[in-house]
This record gives sequence, structure tokens and C-alpha cells, in this order.
Amino acid sequence: MQEREVKSLSIGLPKNNVYEGEPYRSGIWKEQVDELFAGFQRIAGDDVDNHIYHGGVDRAVCVYPFEHYDYWKKQFGVPLSTAAFGENLIVSNMKEDQVCIGDIYQIGDAVLQISQGRYPCETINKRNHNEQLLEKVIQTGYTGYFFRVLKEGKINLHSKIEQLYAHPKKVTVAAIHDLYFHDSPTEETILNILEIEELAEPWRAKLKTRLS
Repeated sequence: MQEREVKSLSIGLPKNNVYEGEPYRSGIWKEQVDELFAGFQRIAGDDVDNHIYHGGVDRAVCVYPFEHYDYWKKQFGVPLSTAAFGENLIVSNMKEDQVCIGDIYQIGDAVLQISQGRYPCETINKRNHNEQLLEKVIQTGYTGYFFRVLKEGKINLHSKIEQLYAHPKKVTVAAIHDLYFHDSPTEETILNILEIEELAEPWRAKLKTRLS
């Protein structure tokens, strides 16, 4: 497997924005930094606006695969700006179909565990002034995902990414996205995924609703 690399780091606090004349407030706008500190609750200097649907221990660090940026450039004819999805880390060779819920990685001083895929919302369209983007993200499953922080620590642009643990269930972020948005899963399939204790509660609740 090719070496995993940190390609970009970004942080940002919620701020007021306007899209097509309508005001909105979001933490999706990030600025690039050379180093960040991943804490258990959130990254230092970074936050979300709506703490009911975003952020928290299970969604402390937002990650997006580097390779998708080239795909979006080809799709729309222009490149998206860095951290276009409000992510904190852009990483290579860690796409949604290459990582599993419960996998543990050390990046710099921090130890992180994949907790859930991202459930995309229309703020992605507003952030990028692109009405097609959200629909395309759902179609492709190029959502990115979240880490919970098991050990707090600094991450910089030169930090190595080392996998410490591979979850035995081997359920990828991509598989859960497809199950929820595109497939007609059996009860057995959903129950099997719900056995993964490391799956974040928001996605666990969504799958329970799908089960019922």
C-alpha cells in the first residue's frame, strides 16, 4: 500500500456568511495552518456552530481524502479551494473504501480512531457556491469521515501516519454510506454493523431508524 501522508491542516471558528442573499452561520470556513492540536472535544482554535448535529467527542477531527479534489476538479472544470468541505485534515491513501470504523491511527503525537462517515448537508453547497455538489457527494460517497481522539497531541504537515489497529469487522466508511443511501440492506447486515461498538452514536441512531 502507498504511504499515507498529511497534505493539509486547517482550523476555523464559526462565522456569519451570506449565500444568495440569505445569511447563515457555520464553522465550515477554515484557514490552513502548519500545526494543530487535537483535543478530546475538538481541535484547538476550531469549532462548529451547531453542537446538536456537529462536533463532539465522536466527531472531534474531520478528515477528507486528498484524491477526491482531483475528481471534483474534473467534474466541475475548476478546482475547489483547500478545506472546501470544512475538514481539518486532508490525507492521501485513506479514502472511504480504504478505512474502517474502529481503525486506529497515530498521526504525529495524536492517536485517533475512525468513528463515522460524514453525513453531508447543504452547507457544502453554500461554502462552495455550487448547487450540484451535495448531490454529487452523496452519489459518490466522497464524504470524508471523522476521528475521535484517543490520545491528545500535536499534528503538523510532516507528521507520519501509522496504523496502530485494524478493526476485525472491516466495515469501511464507504460501505456504511452505501448501505444508508444506496442499498437495501438486510436486517442481518444492519445488526452486524451495530455490533461495532466504536461506531459513533449519530450513525448508530440512523441505522436503527433504517432497521425499524
